Amino acid sequence: MTTWGLSLLATPEAVPEVRRLLHRYDHDVRLCVTELLTNVIDHVGEGTPATVRIAVLPTGRTRVEVTDPDARALPLLTGPAGATDESGRGLALLDALALRWGVEQCGDRKTVWCELSGEPPLDAVRAPAAPAVRSGR
Repeated sequence: MTTWGLSLLATPEAVPEVRRLLHRYDHDVRLCVTELLTNVIDHVGEGTPATVRIAVLPTGRTRVEVTDPDARALPLLTGPAGATDESGRGLALLDALALRWGVEQCGDRKTVWCELSGEPPLDAVRAPAAPAVRSGR
C-alpha cells in the first residue's frame, strides 16, 4: 500500500524540494530518499525520470523506493570512503540506517528500496499523495 508517491526529474534542485515535501516523515526516511535520489543523479544522470514511493508494510516497517529507467546502473556497497573521498558514503549510510535494502530489476528499469523500522506519523499516512512534480525546467 503506497502512502506517498511522486514522479519527478532527478536533478540537484529536486532533492531539497522532495525533502521538503516529506516533512511529515522522520529524519531517516527523508535521508534515505535523499541518498537514493542523489544516486540516480550521480550514476544514471541529471534529469533522469524517477519515481519515489513510501509505503507502510503490514510488518509496521516503512519501505522507501526509488525507481529509475536504467536497469544496468546497479548500486554497489563498497568499502568505507576515505577521508578525502568526495563520494561513496550514501549507500553506507543507507546500509547503516535500514533494516534491509536491495534492488529489484524489471525490464528496462530498477527500483532501489530500503526498509526502516517504525511507521511514519499518522498524519503522513492519512495525507493524500503529493501531486507529481517535474523539476528541471
